[in-house]
Amino acid sequence: MQSLPTLYISHGSPMTALQPGPMGPRLAELAAALPRPRAIVMASAHWLGRAPMVSAAVRPETIHDFGGFPDALYQLQYPAPGAPELAQDVAARLAAAGLSPAVDPRRGLDHGAWVPLRFLYPQADVPVLQLSIQPSLGPAHQWAMGRALAPLREDGVLLVGSGSITHNLHDWRSYAQGGEAPYVRPFIEWVERKLQADDVPALLDYRRQAPFAAQAHPTDEHLLPLHFAMGAAGSDRLGARRIDAGIDMGFLAMDIYRFDGAAAAA
Repeated sequence: MQSLPTLYISHGSPMTALQPGPMGPRLAELAAALPRPRAIVMASAHWLGRAPMVSAAVRPETIHDFGGFPDALYQLQYPAPGAPELAQDVAARLAAAGLSPAVDPRRGLDHGAWVPLRFLYPQADVPVLQLSIQPSLGPAHQWAMGRALAPLREDGVLLVGSGSITHNLHDWRSYAQGGEAPYVRPFIEWVERKLQADDVPALLDYRRQAPFAAQAHPTDEHLLPLHFAMGAAGSDRLGARRIDAGIDMGFLAMDIYRFDGAAAAA
């Protein structure tokens, strides 16, 4: 089976599900260019915990984990099947790496998962499981989680981190009606340069090294899925390719990254 790349997706606001902007077609094009996966493992910024949790629901529910949005958004469903056998495999691999996972047999799909999946695989016919992230343990831990699961790429599993390349909701009132936050472009350009240079140490230390890191990410959880996707590339050669999906509301950059790992060198 052909090795799959890993992905990092900026999923944006829940309203992206109804108003996808450039992200929708970019994800559809990406899915068309990939071999069809047998399953998806999605590390979402909206499932947080102190230790890794792996979802193992047979039929994961669509979680509407937000409030104050139009009624139409709450009617959306993403009825993809779960992957309980794969969940046990994922947990075993994380345990072998010393990462102390647990399995949740009931967890559904939060909007960090089902919003982008609506545009990647709109038929909801690819089995999906979710993986929690651990903000208190930092980027290197998230990278290690990805690295532990990297061999699954050779077995038809698409490993995806879903977050946002910039995520400062305090700026919603300042920029949602127009303009662009001045920190967005310097930050995303720094990330792109470091990814293209395979500078994993700098990216793991982004808090100290990236320009405007605190403004782009007051908290870590929306960038940590990027570190998961980097680790899941399975090689110090990331093979990073940026897909520009614009800047939403002036402060949410919607960058998508594809990591082909060592296969990119060939």
